[in-house]
Amino acid sequence: MSATPGPTSRDPQQPVGIDTLLERVRAGYKRIEPHEAYEAARAGDALLVDIRYAALRERDGLIPGALVVERNELEWRLDPQGSHRLPEATSHALRIVVICNEGYASSLAAQSLHQLGLHRATDLVGGFQAWRGAGLPVV
Repeated sequence: MSATPGPTSRDPQQPVGIDTLLERVRAGYKRIEPHEAYEAARAGDALLVDIRYAALRERDGLIPGALVVERNELEWRLDPQGSHRLPEATSHALRIVVICNEGYASSLAAQSLHQLGLHRATDLVGGFQAWRGAGLPVV
């Protein structure tokens, strides 16, 4: 008889739901509100990175000055040590604000950037929709 394998004392990685995962990830850094992100970008203290897919950007518009990087390329483009990095990926001290549509995927993306050593990476609370809802510039 074959039993379905389950978690054991030797398996430290227990299954977790997405809501719990988001809580854990977000506890590891301070998220940023739209007006704070706007001011940080204007002051040159933050690089805004839009990871929304093309259809959402076409439908809703763009944040002026934000760097568009598809989610599946994010780590390769922002790793300061990577051979495929963008010119803006100058150091691990760079403050990056990741922006998705509503602020969920961006949390996981920010955590991934932390794993690359980009410890100032964060994400926008509420994503692009919160930015637009706050009346901030969109083109």
